[in-house]
Amino acid sequence: MKNVLIVGASGMVGGEVLQQCLENHTIDNVIVLVRRPLGIQHDKLQEIIHEDYDNYETVRTYLKYVDICFFCIGVYTGAVPKDVFNRITIDMPIALGNALKKESSNVCFCLLSGMGADRSETSRMLFAKAKGIAENRLIGLNFKRLYIFRPGYIYPSKPRQAPNLWYRLFKILYKPLRGLIKNSAITSQQLAEQMLNVALVSKESQMILENKDLI
Repeated sequence: MKNVLIVGASGMVGGEVLQQCLENHTIDNVIVLVRRPLGIQHDKLQEIIHEDYDNYETVRTYLKYVDICFFCIGVYTGAVPKDVFNRITIDMPIALGNALKKESSNVCFCLLSGMGADRSETSRMLFAKAKGIAENRLIGLNFKRLYIFRPGYIYPSKPRQAPNLWYRLFKILYKPLRGLIKNSAITSQQLAEQMLNVALVSKESQMILENKDLI
């Protein structure tokens, strides 16, 4: 019996992870924390409306007996001010990690990070430095199993609006160039499949998986 918690199920990758979990026969229950209803009905699915991703005290009951947690909340660089970017990228997953350690000490924690994450924490790039800090702090929580996923460009398997010009260009160029950029790009469906597969199958206590590992 496997109980899965997904934070960020309304996003591109989180939504794919949710779909994979609902279709997988080894998973019995899927809890999602969301700000607004997803509009999905399924016998396995338990949808919890939650507003404050810096604090999980009000939903601590739902954090008990969680076997696998996927943290898939993310934000594009430049989309929000630096302090908000750091809060989403660093503070939110750490807050969830601390809460889960108290309620489900044997949980397998899966973090959606990103290519270029800098664990030396010296990068001048906001994205790289923040991702590296988040990874380091989660490693410091000493989970029984911690898997960090670092995809490069994520090609949407389902239609969605590109957030900026850079992503629009990559979306156009992905198919004709995918043979050349195969080590730095992945589809959202492939990524979700690999994230779930690693969480279900791997016995390693800790892994950092780069895009080339995921494909």
